[in-house]
Amino acid sequence: MAKNLVVLTGAGISAESGLATFRGNGGLWHQHRVEDVATPEAFARNPELVHTFYNMRRQQLKEAHPNAAHHALARLAAAWRGDFLLVTQNVDDLHERALASCPPCAEENKPEGRFRLLHMHGELKKARCGACEEVFAWEENLSTAHLCPACRLAGHMRPHIVWFGEMPLEMARIYAALRACDVFVSIGTSGNVYPAAGFVHEASGHGAHCVELNMERSLGASLFHEGRYGAATQRVPEWVEEMLRVA
Repeated sequence: MAKNLVVLTGAGISAESGLATFRGNGGLWHQHRVEDVATPEAFARNPELVHTFYNMRRQQLKEAHPNAAHHALARLAAAWRGDFLLVTQNVDDLHERALASCPPCAEENKPEGRFRLLHMHGELKKARCGACEEVFAWEENLSTAHLCPACRLAGHMRPHIVWFGEMPLEMARIYAALRACDVFVSIGTSGNVYPAAGFVHEASGHGAHCVELNMERSLGASLFHEGRYGAATQRVPEWVEEMLRVA
C-alpha cells in the first residue's frame, strides 16, 4: 500500500483557470521572448519591461480561481495518511487558495503524515531584494522605484521568480522526497523543462509507481508506468477519487 506521495504540477493544471501556459498555442512565450522578460540579463538590461510583464501576470492572477483539479488535490492532502509533497512549477497561488478552502489540509490538523507545498519556480505574489535577498509578500505592482522593506535600497526589488539560468528552489527537499516516495504523479507538465522533467527518473529509480496526468502525452511519457490523458479538471479528480479509496 502506498504511503508517501509526491505530486508535481505544471502550467496545465492552471490553464483551465484562465492562466496562460508558456508553451501551448497562444502561450506566454509566443507573446514575449524569454530573453526579454525571464532572465537575469533581461532584468539588468530593461527592468521596466520585466516589471511590466510580471505586473500584468499578477493582475491576471486576481481574476483566476482554483478549478476542480486544485480542489481535488486539496481533498487528497486532507485525507492522505502518509507524507505528501506537492511540488508546483507554477508561480500562481491557486493551490494555496484551494487548500485554504479545505481546513483539514493544515498540517496541525493531520493526525498522521506531513503535507508540504513547495514552489520550485518561485511565487508571483512575492518579491525579493537582489541586494539583501530578503523575500516579501507582494500583491501590487512592482517597479524600480520601490525601496526594499528590509535594507531600504531602491532599484533592487524583483519578482520572486526563478528565471532561466537560475537554480530552482528547494531542490534538496524535493529530491529527498522523490527518493522516499511510493507514488510519483506528474500533472499538466510538458516534460521538456529540467530539472522537473527528470523527477520521474529519480522516483522510478527508487521504486516509485509513476503516473502522468496530462492533456496529451508529454515528451517523457514513456518513462511513466501509466498515463491518463485529457483535461486536468476531469483526470485529476478521477485519479484523486481512486487514491481516496485507499487513503
